[in-house]
Amino acid sequence: MIAKRRPWGPRHGDARHKRPLPDPFAPVQPEDLVAAPGAFLMMLEARAPWEFMAMLAASPWMGRIPKGDGHPVVVFPGLGANDGSTTPLRNFLRDRGYTPYPWKQGFNFGPRNGVLNGCRDHVQQLAQRHGERVSLIGWSLGGIYAREIAKEQPQNARCVITLGTPFSGHPRATNAWRLYEMVSGQSVHDHELAAQVKVAPPCPTTSIFSKTDGIVAWQCSLNDAALHTENIEVHASHIGMGMNPLALFAIADRLRQDTQHWKPFDVKGARRWFYKQTGHSPLQAAGA
Repeated sequence: MIAKRRPWGPRHGDARHKRPLPDPFAPVQPEDLVAAPGAFLMMLEARAPWEFMAMLAASPWMGRIPKGDGHPVVVFPGLGANDGSTTPLRNFLRDRGYTPYPWKQGFNFGPRNGVLNGCRDHVQQLAQRHGERVSLIGWSLGGIYAREIAKEQPQNARCVITLGTPFSGHPRATNAWRLYEMVSGQSVHDHELAAQVKVAPPCPTTSIFSKTDGIVAWQCSLNDAALHTENIEVHASHIGMGMNPLALFAIADRLRQDTQHWKPFDVKGARRWFYKQTGHSPLQAAGA
């Protein structure tokens, strides 16, 4: 039996979490030393259209990726985005032989009333319809949905793949925390929730991240070391990661994994020129 966990979202009757007062005598935690990406990296986010063009140019090469087994995949969009933003990714997955689905919750303005239950029901219904577990892919904030649903429904989650998702580290180590508070009605200063989100799902869990991400500090997108987790570094922007050919190739490779004999992403051979792996979070190591 799975123990009940505190729901991700506002407490009943609260429109907004009250922000706790900081303790001036509290010890400095390793994650507090990580700052949000600076102005230069933010300017590099302008390369996203080029990543889309690179995806189109790489279509012949991407077409050589072995076909998948047709299992269902749900794709969750990032903060302030809707299913339109994940269309290129879902089209790629369909071309590769999978059965992709949008999240069907409109714009992602955080865990508002009804959104979480809608996501839970969506994944459960797809698992029942297909008679097999569902892979969950989340872009940025969408990755939090993917991870949390996989924890709540381990019987329905095949694997989790996140793209630039800030599931660890300090919540202010992103350039989107103010927008999140404004549109979601929630405070990011919820230490209990932060500890909950940091824990990886029990299924194979992959974090794809970029050290040139202009929105999320890359240290906040690293899984702690475990036998079923991994971190894959690619050269990509944050808002273009779901269209980046390197990220798409890694996603296709991960979806083809047999969950019973799961192995980390192989960076040998030519792949070592395009990918790197980080075995654990440096925040975890610093706090050990």
